[in-house]
Amino acid sequence: MIYTVTVNPALDYVIQLNKVNGGSVNRSNNCSFLAGGKGINVSQILNQLQIDNTAWGFVGGFTGKELVRQLNQRRIVNDFVTISDDTRVNVKVHAEVETEINAAGPEVTDQEITAFEAHLNDLQKGDIVVLSGSLAPNLAADFYQKLLPQIKEVGADFVIDTTGKALLDTLNYKPLVIKPNHHELADLFNTSFDSDEDMLECAHKLLEMGAQNVMVSMAGKGGYLITQDHFYHAKAAVGTAVNSVGAGDSMIAGFVGTYVKTGDPVESFRIGMACGAATAFTKDIAVMSQIEAVLPQIKVEEIHS
Repeated sequence: MIYTVTVNPALDYVIQLNKVNGGSVNRSNNCSFLAGGKGINVSQILNQLQIDNTAWGFVGGFTGKELVRQLNQRRIVNDFVTISDDTRVNVKVHAEVETEINAAGPEVTDQEITAFEAHLNDLQKGDIVVLSGSLAPNLAADFYQKLLPQIKEVGADFVIDTTGKALLDTLNYKPLVIKPNHHELADLFNTSFDSDEDMLECAHKLLEMGAQNVMVSMAGKGGYLITQDHFYHAKAAVGTAVNSVGAGDSMIAGFVGTYVKTGDPVESFRIGMACGAATAFTKDIAVMSQIEAVLPQIKVEEIHS
């Protein structure tokens, strides 16, 4: 079983209009509430791949009820901890330019944290926990890291989608896969890359520090997979990118979902690249038909051992 964790989900209030006139009344005929969150995005793709998964996290108030209603409508299995504070609302204004106003999120009590941690008692050997997304304001910066000993103790794996020191601090627990983009990878080592060879050298250091697999996304230049023994590259799919939100989550979901079925990191990388591209080419998280349309373009080549 795969468990996705979104500890600070949101209802995205999406407003579409042609132009925003500052300081005056603006009217829109197209508004909607959409359940959002990085772990939720992962669950959506896993559902498309027909991989069993359950979404974990915190929800509260009328906004939390609406978020859960939408997940149920999408047939995303979920087991959120209900909190006393309200799930946040983020405002997305789509006009001549896109503007986002993201709320910080709710307060989570110690009792509610304990209730969430109890979910880990359900983990079994071979399960995978995907930890992604921002933390609620009062959760400790090492909230994810403190969950890792119990995850590993039962023989489960984990994937963490974060950056900087928060990522480096998890590597000794041996994450199944991590996915920095090339800018984030450079920042991890406080450097810049003069060539792909320099970039790959840094990516391999993350394996030496504990990661089992490393994917590096490079937008229009495709992506790389670094395993313990090999380096692989896949060119970017050809298409019109209309949405970067959720593409990285989709790539992780494609990798993890395929790895559960095959245990093959190369095939998992191929499907992950297709899922990421398919989401980038649509205004929402991709569906299976869109993933299948992109997949023939994704060719993985070994570049050297």
